[in-house]
Amino acid sequence: MSEKFKSIFDEVKTKIEKFDPTSYNGFLAIQVTLTDLNEVFYVEIKDRKLIIEPYEYNDRQSNIIMKSDNFRKMINGQLNSVLALTTGKLKIEGDLGKAKELSSLLKEG
Repeated sequence: MSEKFKSIFDEVKTKIEKFDPTSYNGFLAIQVTLTDLNEVFYVEIKDRKLIIEPYEYNDRQSNIIMKSDNFRKMINGQLNSVLALTTGKLKIEGDLGKAKELSSLLKEG
């Protein structure tokens, strides 16, 4: 695990752990792939429990794919996700709605 990945992972973990998963009705399984670092992590909310781990998640509902600097800008509000998607800085495989849910959780944090 590179220092840059660890820094981004810790930042996401800190933001998302502020969310209370007991208020979430449903299931969320999102993987984030940071292409330039060749690293992944996932966020899952299942049975009202939040899990974030630096591993690939095969049963994911959505995969957010982008370079690490753009991802960091996006989670800090410096890059609009719609603009990133339309300009090719962001690629989403799978359920777009679930990817939006993760974005909302990060904004709450």
